[in-house]
Amino acid sequence: MKYLLDTHTWIWWHMRPSNLSKKVLQLISDSEKYSELLLSAISPWEFSKLLEKRRIGISCDPEDWLKKALKMPKFRLVELSPRIAYRSTVLPQPFHPDPGDQIIVATAREENAIILTKDDNIQKYNYVKSIW
Repeated sequence: MKYLLDTHTWIWWHMRPSNLSKKVLQLISDSEKYSELLLSAISPWEFSKLLEKRRIGISCDPEDWLKKALKMPKFRLVELSPRIAYRSTVLPQPFHPDPGDQIIVATAREENAIILTKDDNIQKYNYVKSIW
């Protein structure tokens, strides 16, 4: 099974794993429980925007943090392909207008992956599977 980390899930895994649900924490901790762990290319950008807006802080160089945070077992960064970009704009409705979430959902649909997310908008969306 493939799982796609929502941006907050990816950040919390590396900064505050106690914020993750027990189920998600156990799943990410055991690479035998998944075939691939995916991250949308939009997530490092969202992380960088959170730093820029001072909504989160880190005590190391952001580029070093990113390098380390992208090294996980069975991990793959999914590029923002033209197909995913387009599909993020034509998701079955209703879905909320946040572009980052639209790209994450389109990525999960393209990859046939389950999203690991606490986001209610994604959890309630009928056209993608999610776990929290």
